[in-house]
Amino acid sequence: MKTGAKTVVAKKTAAKTVEKSPVAAGAGTVPAVGGTAVTSPGDLAVRPGEDPWTAEEVEEIRTGLAEEAERLREELVASEETLSGLMRDSGGGAGDDEADTGTKNISREHELSLAANAREMLRQTEHALERLQGGTFALCESCAKPIGKARLQAFPRATLCVECKQRQERR
Repeated sequence: MKTGAKTVVAKKTAAKTVEKSPVAAGAGTVPAVGGTAVTSPGDLAVRPGEDPWTAEEVEEIRTGLAEEAERLREELVASEETLSGLMRDSGGGAGDDEADTGTKNISREHELSLAANAREMLRQTEHALERLQGGTFALCESCAKPIGKARLQAFPRATLCVECKQRQERR
């Protein structure tokens, strides 16, 4: 039975920078973050029965990821400023009782945890942008099968297909 899906083999090649995004499906390359071109949206892998990626869908994901990365960078800057203030205020403790010291320690640990979480999300977001740029965005990093359009539209930082993610979570 023919499903209309095509097998996609990801390969890394040098690509030229292009000025405008082609509108026609399968029309070559589209611009990416940093000026490096990617394969056309129609070349991104899809699961059997799914429609091919459109330029608009890919651009929506690219824009969302770029905006998320910028928001996370701003969050990290604000968090570093807050941490700097908390570290400065935690010294000495003149006039602080044990409760004040404990509250400051909890605040500092909480802010460190938030910063670590933001750093990890930024790493994942930048990795997703790199995968989109390199043409491997829609492929599972474990089994190399298509991840699925709906999954990537809901969670663009996904690097594993549902089956591989379930397997990973069971471990």
